[in-house]
Amino acid sequence: MSNRIPILVDSDANNELDDQHAIAYAVFNSDVFDLVGVTVNNTPLGDGIEGQYNEAKRVLQLCDAFDSIPLFRGADQNYEDILPFINDDSFDGIDAVDFIIAEARRERSQPLTVIPIGKLTNIALALDRAPDIKSKMRVVWLGSNYPEEGEYNLLADIPAVESVLDSSVAFEMVTVRYAQTTGSTAVAVETKVVKQTMPGLGPQVDPVIGRHGGEFTCFGDYSISLFENMNFPTRPLFDVVAVAVVKNPAWGERSEMPAPILDGKSWVDWSDNPHRIVIWENFDKDAILEDFFQSMRNYRLPS
Repeated sequence: MSNRIPILVDSDANNELDDQHAIAYAVFNSDVFDLVGVTVNNTPLGDGIEGQYNEAKRVLQLCDAFDSIPLFRGADQNYEDILPFINDDSFDGIDAVDFIIAEARRERSQPLTVIPIGKLTNIALALDRAPDIKSKMRVVWLGSNYPEEGEYNLLADIPAVESVLDSSVAFEMVTVRYAQTTGSTAVAVETKVVKQTMPGLGPQVDPVIGRHGGEFTCFGDYSISLFENMNFPTRPLFDVVAVAVVKNPAWGERSEMPAPILDGKSWVDWSDNPHRIVIWENFDKDAILEDFFQSMRNYRLPS
């Protein structure tokens, strides 16, 4: 059996620009990762599930991986909207949910690592539909400002976060912590650095029309377009950090604690909770960004 880490990336790819870079980073590290597939869900800034799907498809095409890495549509609505239909033959998000279940159940030498870099809707639904998979997977979520309240991926579907925590699945939070140096917000890159570093990087492919228009024949050039259209001098690569610490845990500080609970938008510690989770913080910005750019230069495509 392969020693590569089996991962599944669950993304709201059309939200901003860090999802796209996380997917490309996972694809271009095929010596480390066995990327079994990508699933998408919809969050408020994503232009619906089709917008999310189309952007993930665009990235996989630009990485010359669309034909080799499965891509599935997931939840357009939120967890509580879909939950009453979870045992039906068809419901919003079933393609992604059933793919997650099938991959978690697949016989491997190590559990499947699911890396949600958006809301947790697809993951919560999969765990409800097939409770047996909680012992067969590890969830590494880019989300939350823990111990402070808020953060986009959490607020997009709070009940989904609560459900995943209640499931007792192996769960890790890669903290965001806006405007602080202790979370993934600190792993930021300047647009001018992207313009200097990314031109021409990645395999050359047939032209793909970008999210903001234009035609692109490699991911590196598309990366520049994403940064230019975001129009910020510096932008954190939040989602890349979640993939990076799965690749090399030394690039962040890992601590275990009893799983907290959510009271509305706020975290409440529960010291007696037997379910323990992992918190990731204090990331090695320089090492992560250096490895990201090296992966873009020395890409390895899935075999």
